[in-house]
Amino acid sequence: MTSFVPAYIETFQNGLLKEKITKAYKMLRACVICPRRCRVDRLSGQTGICRTGKEAYVSSYHPHFGEEASLVGINGSGTIFFTFCNLLCIFCQNFDISHEGYGQEVTDEQLADMMLHLQRAGCHNINFVTPSHVVPQILSALEVAVQKGLSVPLIYNTSGYDSIHTLQLLEGVVDIYMPDFKFWDPNVADIATQARDYPEVTRTAIIEMHRQVGDLFIDESGIARRGLLVRHLVLPHGLAGTRDVMRFIVQKISPNTYVNIMSQYRPCGRAHEVKELSAPLSGREYETALQAAKEEGITRFDQPRPVSGHGNPGKERNFLFFSPQFFDRDQL
Repeated sequence: MTSFVPAYIETFQNGLLKEKITKAYKMLRACVICPRRCRVDRLSGQTGICRTGKEAYVSSYHPHFGEEASLVGINGSGTIFFTFCNLLCIFCQNFDISHEGYGQEVTDEQLADMMLHLQRAGCHNINFVTPSHVVPQILSALEVAVQKGLSVPLIYNTSGYDSIHTLQLLEGVVDIYMPDFKFWDPNVADIATQARDYPEVTRTAIIEMHRQVGDLFIDESGIARRGLLVRHLVLPHGLAGTRDVMRFIVQKISPNTYVNIMSQYRPCGRAHEVKELSAPLSGREYETALQAAKEEGITRFDQPRPVSGHGNPGKERNFLFFSPQFFDRDQL
């Protein structure tokens, strides 16, 4: 078996990573890192919608066993949860992190050491959760981590609300793109996130992600190494537009796209402000959405599974992802 070499290794070796870092930080001077285009000078400490200045904030980092099967493997996915968010869904199940700012500011060296800690723990990958607003900081920390021996795949675990120009900086850096496709209808996106352009932006972003990495490749040991994995959270009353999202994926991305149709919606945060979002997803609504995905031609599905060492597989599958443990600086 040929050993897998992450894309960023060559990018670092040929000097392109340093160029990408320079370009990314220039984008922070009048910030256009994400589609919000707040144009604040984050390098001087100004903040926009993401409430993040020059340094990234992290709420937790740890091996994660509630992710997709091909990411978790035996030793878990090495998740790093970034604080704040550029999308801010009103029903966010990480509301304390994304909206309320639960986390601590970290330097490049500390972020790099988190990556290395997770690699030493045996994690199969480094999984950046909510990274869209901190791409420059990730690239800068990556340069430090590579020099210290980082060698596992990188996952870009995003809401899908990503700027095409920022994604282009990540070509040759990210091995696995894992975007959500949350809403098809601009009206729903506007109500839930005040980002009416979310559907259009996300369609463009996912096309670019697939162009860079292709369909998800899973090796003979069952571990994902490179490619695109799309997540879709089913919402009550069909608000996510599942059928339209799946038709787009099959027709415009690839019929071989690996998809996770997620059932864990429950009203969190400010979901009670919208009547249709104020109740949990029903089993029938989920099954209807899953059937729609199959009818539109999706064939590669992530399968819900028990999480080792826990007594309620269904509950752990739905909720473990949203239970970050705050990191202790002494671990670094």
